[in-house]
Amino acid sequence: QVQLVESGGGLVQPGGSLRLSCAASGRLFSINAMGWYRQAPGKQRELVATSTSGDSTNYADSVKGRFTISRDNAKNTVYLQMNSLKPEDTAVYYCNADILVRPGFRRSYWGQGTQVAVSS
Repeated sequence: QVQLVESGGGLVQPGGSLRLSCAASGRLFSINAMGWYRQAPGKQRELVATSTSGDSTNYADSVKGRFTISRDNAKNTVYLQMNSLKPEDTAVYYCNADILVRPGFRRSYWGQGTQVAVSS
């Protein structure tokens, strides 16, 4: 079975940094895209950053210049380097992957979520 395992969340002071990791495990054919979403209490889930199989990236305006998404395709892993963190970055961060499990079968998977708290 395909699973996404996240790590790297925690508590950090404003201006600090965190690095999130998400690894896709199990048998799969290929990964079309991986990305990060976040959801703060009382708010809708929002896209943070995505990376396609061709390594093109896009970011939410609120994180541009501060966050960097990267991928290690050999390990089926995506990272989110978060610098200059702000209190408004506080949220549960979810990894997402668009996966071709086998030829003819494609679906989206979600990680379990990891809490990021930015507070002094």
